[in-house]
Amino acid sequence: MKPTTNIDIQKIREDFPVLHQKVYNKKLVYFDNGATTQKPQSVIDKINELHSFTNSSIHRGVHYLSGLMTEEYEAAREKVRSFINAKEKSEIIFSSGTTASINMIAFSFGEKYISEGDEIIISEMEHHSNIVPWQLLCERKKAVLKIIPFDENGELIISEFKKLISDKTKLISVTHTSNTLGTVNPVKEIINIAHKINIPVLLDGAQAIQHEKIDVQELDVDFYVFSGHKIYGPTGTGILYGKQKWLEEMPPWQGGGDMVDKVSFTKTTFNSLPFKFEAGTPNYIGAIGLAKALDYVENIGVEKIKSYEKELLNYSTRELNKIDGLKILGHSKDKISVQSFIIESIHPYDMGMILDKLGVAVRTGSHCAQPVMDHFGIDGSLRASMVFYNSFEEIDILIDGIKKAQSMLK
Repeated sequence: MKPTTNIDIQKIREDFPVLHQKVYNKKLVYFDNGATTQKPQSVIDKINELHSFTNSSIHRGVHYLSGLMTEEYEAAREKVRSFINAKEKSEIIFSSGTTASINMIAFSFGEKYISEGDEIIISEMEHHSNIVPWQLLCERKKAVLKIIPFDENGELIISEFKKLISDKTKLISVTHTSNTLGTVNPVKEIINIAHKINIPVLLDGAQAIQHEKIDVQELDVDFYVFSGHKIYGPTGTGILYGKQKWLEEMPPWQGGGDMVDKVSFTKTTFNSLPFKFEAGTPNYIGAIGLAKALDYVENIGVEKIKSYEKELLNYSTRELNKIDGLKILGHSKDKISVQSFIIESIHPYDMGMILDKLGVAVRTGSHCAQPVMDHFGIDGSLRASMVFYNSFEEIDILIDGIKKAQSMLK
């Protein structure tokens, strides 16, 4: 018996044109939302409207179109501030995505606060974009990178985390939610532990922002980053939230137009926040498209989305566990609707290729989290990541496809 739902799935699916098509003459079942989400028609229409009628570079123009676009761009910043409940609009920095936001902090925070012998703590379950920038920083500054391990359920071992902290710890950067295991980490506890000894915390929210309500003031997090394309917005957009006290002290990480106050060949002074960190012509149309996506999510209701996706998770867990030889990776008590799994004697790529021919889009490989694969002693896994426009019937199609592929690959 299928669970009941509190949102109108069919009505929602009508808003996403890509979901109406067939692939290989089969109904498209899109379960690759962890990589990128599809875009509702309202976002597509807004972007087309801006390109068609309003396009003009922002901030420095005195003409009509520039004024209109500047007004919409700054309204988008306010939308993001409201969506994550930041205290000040100036604490919202537009970037090209989570990766760019983390690199921005790794460079700028690193230049200001990291010296030889200092320590940065991340976790074993991080996406590569929350590993490599810190490795580069540590190489540049001769600092030390420490790793929080996770257990057999895919949960961070907090007792081990506490042991890693020392008087040399300068920053803790962890994923809010694992893109591979689906684990929702105890970030409030991590922040509380860190703040007792005045250590700032960065949260990678790329896989959290679309699944639950984020309140940066309630979390008391120092930095929070996410990508627009993970929350039904356009690619090439992202957000860096930072507490004003940090952003004021940190140097800019890129130089160019709009981030300057005065420029001469002897000295340059920098613009105020948030513009100090937005060098060059920004992706203003993308930022406005992101704001439209946040409107869409709010209109449905974040709590309704979270509740329904929990039903998808529970149903898919039950049905996947019925399949002989299938092992789900990650059994944390708090988990989003992401299922990474391996199937005995079948390579993930082979399974993924057959599922594709059946119309089912899943992700195969390491999911940009090779240390997670190393933890389990595997090369890769399949990942089905579900969101509120997915259905229980689509899960049934996935299950039938796995069974069919098993029979073909034995």
